[in-house]
This record gives sequence, structure tokens and C-alpha cells, in this order.
Amino acid sequence: MERAPDAVVVGAGPNGLAAAITLARAGFAVDVYERAATPGGGCRTEELTLPGFRHDVCSAVHPLAVASPFFATIDLATHGVELLYPKVAFAHPLGGGRAAALRSSVSETAAGLGQDAKRYQRLMDPLVRDADAIVRQFLAPLRSLPAHPLAIARYALPALFPVTALARYFATEQARGLFAGAAAHSMLPLTAPLTGGFGLLFALLGHHVGWPVPRGGSDAITAALVAELDSLGGRLQTGCEIRDLRDLPEARATLLDVSPKQLLDLAGGRLPPRYARSLRRFRYNPGVCKVDWALAGPVPWQAEACRETATVHVCGTLAEVASSEADVIAGRHPERPFSLVVQPGVLDGSRAPAGQQTLYAYCHVPSGSTMNVADRIEAQIERFAPGFRDLILARSVLTAAEMERYSPNYIGGDINGGASTLRQTLFRPTARWNNYRTGIRGVYLCSASTPPGGGVHGLCGHHAAQTALADLGRGRGRHVDL
Repeated sequence: MERAPDAVVVGAGPNGLAAAITLARAGFAVDVYERAATPGGGCRTEELTLPGFRHDVCSAVHPLAVASPFFATIDLATHGVELLYPKVAFAHPLGGGRAAALRSSVSETAAGLGQDAKRYQRLMDPLVRDADAIVRQFLAPLRSLPAHPLAIARYALPALFPVTALARYFATEQARGLFAGAAAHSMLPLTAPLTGGFGLLFALLGHHVGWPVPRGGSDAITAALVAELDSLGGRLQTGCEIRDLRDLPEARATLLDVSPKQLLDLAGGRLPPRYARSLRRFRYNPGVCKVDWALAGPVPWQAEACRETATVHVCGTLAEVASSEADVIAGRHPERPFSLVVQPGVLDGSRAPAGQQTLYAYCHVPSGSTMNVADRIEAQIERFAPGFRDLILARSVLTAAEMERYSPNYIGGDINGGASTLRQTLFRPTARWNNYRTGIRGVYLCSASTPPGGGVHGLCGHHAAQTALADLGRGRGRHVDL
């Protein structure tokens, strides 16, 4: 006899699958609906250029998955996930063969920062010592009281400042560049509050858990989540687009791995008016233009550190990174864009035919941009790796507008689920005590537009599902606390 679902989830990205797994563990019969032909959202791997070249479509490097309390409940290795760790978590070339490199230990990293060595150790040693507490608090529901307030205060005080202010603590371009590149992941101007926190957090993750890539591609993580859900009796239906909440079967709980804009469309006027107005005011990040290349060989970086890592932050000095990000916020396409480059072939020979490699890069562009800026990204890489262009066998480009067509969650090409401004860090997506409830009984938002925000950690989905379980009396079965 066909069973009826207790809960339905719309969207099979990492957060949607995490929500479904959390509900299934509590004894719920769960159905998941995914618009695309394959699950994963931003955690997919495809042959985008040439046969045999496997490219991560969006997320590629996964420190947050390793740090996530939700993923700690899944035996990824049993599900076939092998995480590969580079010698250098990330590198930041500065020209002339110089580069800053964040290595696993604070002391090794400090040794490469010249006269800033002692300053770096004074800043990072206490944070790394308290890394478990800091990372768990960062990934917790926003209004959770800190279990270790002194540790959180040591991180939070410098984190509130712009990274340009944090950089004044250092004398060398290497140290400043290291934090500038990490902070630029925020997609905010580097003069904005909290960008110092992004720089510190990503450096801390590099020391605490590393910046690994999965062998074969990020879709290995998605496959593990799907296998876990299947083992719990959950069902996944792909190629099924939900346009209205009324299209869904009746269920005790409905969780939506969608953007605030999509929530407004799905609800069709049934949201409380004040909440709907707040969703319309929700701010999104700029978009990204992403390029994937099939290469005849490894990128010929001048700096050795760049050849020892999967992740390279390409732009130059802190001033150059800041100028690039300021251009984007002003609605311009930078001539020399900050480019986040990922080269999984440094660790993983399975991504491409023998001797060849895949390469991935994106830069920030104005929201909704239709401009192909592959030539500017290539010029930036060539600047620090002369001869790079000679290796290109094929390329695939997704403009910001095309990123949104690929995934409607990426509003204007925003891959992080909304701007991490000070206001939207405190109130994401709206100023409510619980950020997962929508005002419609039994309907919850579980996307990256809720705390803790973007990244492959599954915690937006897990926290939303925990809220649903609390509202429903903790479900029929065992409740799992992380």
C-alpha cells in the first residue's frame, strides 16, 4: 500500500537533504521533491567541457562539511566519500614568485610571514585552541547562547571589524593578502563590518579541519546524503518542479530549501503580510561568473605554495582585492577581478584523463550580469602563472544570469543565499525570533537564506527540521541532538 508522507521537503540540495534525514531519523515518512534531473543543488559534478573531465558545478572545497556537527552524524567513508587534504589549505600569490600560504599548523603558516610571524601566532593560537567552541557557535542557530563565552568573545571582538582594519595589525603584504583573500568569500566590500570575521573563520577552519576536496567530485557528498536518506526510508523524486505549495501532498511539516523570493512565489499570497514585506526587502549578494577549463597539464604557478594547494585566491595585494570588490558593489565589472581558483587535480587524478587537469574559477560580478568575463579571469591567472593560457583545451562559462537559470536559488547569480551584512547576520532572512518558521503553520524555510548561511554543512536544513520537530512534539520516534 502506498504510504502518505508525514513531511515533504522541496529542494534536494545539502540543506534539503539534511532536513529530510533529520526528520526521517525522528521516525517521519519523508518525501523530497527536486526540480533538477539530479539531486545536489550546488553540490554536483558534471562533464562541463570535454569527455572525461569532471567539474564541480558550484561547491568544490569543503571545510564546512568537515566542521559540521550534522555531517559528523553521517559516516561519509562508509558511503564512499574520500576527502583529500592538500599540504596548503589555500594560497594567495603576490607576484614575483611570492605567495602567502595557510598551512595546517599556525607555526608553519607564521614562518612564511616574515616579520608578521609573531603577530600571526598571537592572533591565531588562542582561536585555534578554542576552535571547536568557535566553529560550533558559528554553525549553531543564531540565538543560541554560547557555551564558552570567553572563547567566543576572543573571536567576536576582532571579527566585528572590517578586514581592512584587521589588516592594519600586520606589516607584510603576505599576511594582509592571506586575510583579504579569505574575507572576499563574504562577497561584501572589504571595508564592511564582519569581513574580518570571515577572514578569521576561514583561516581558523584551515588550521582546524583543513580545506579538503572529495575524490571524484563534490557529487560524492550528495550521493552519501541520498544513500543515508534511502536507508531511513525517505523517498526522493527528481525532475519534479513545485510551483505552488498547493501542489504538494498534505503533510504534517513542509520544509523549503528555496530562496525568500521563491518562498513568496510558492506561497501565492498566503504568507502573513508583514513577513512577506520583510522577505521582499531581503538583500542578495552580487552574482558570480564561473569558468571551468579542461587543461593539458597543471597550472604553471610561479609560487611553489600555489602548486601545493587546491585553492588559490588570485588578485594580488589587499588593496587590489578591495578595489575589485568595491567595483562589484558599485555595479561595475572589475578589470582585474578577485578570482577564487580551484585545482582539484593537485590531489585527485580521477577528475581528468592522465596528465591532464580540470580547473575551476569564479569572480564576483554585479547581480544578474550577462557578461562573460572569462578573459579577465584568465588574464589574472596568467599574471601569476605565465603559460596558463597555452594549456587550455576547452572552457565552459556560466554568467551570473546563467547561474540563476541553473539554480533558481541563486538569485542574480548569488551562490551564498543572501548578503551576510551585519543586519542579515542577526536577522536572516527576517527579524524573527525563529528564522525557520514562515508564519504558515507547518511550513518552514531551510535554505542558505537562514542561519548559519551558505556552505555545504547541512545545518540550515537540520536546524529547520529540529524546529519542525519541536513544534510537532518531537515526532514519533527518536530525536537526535547534535
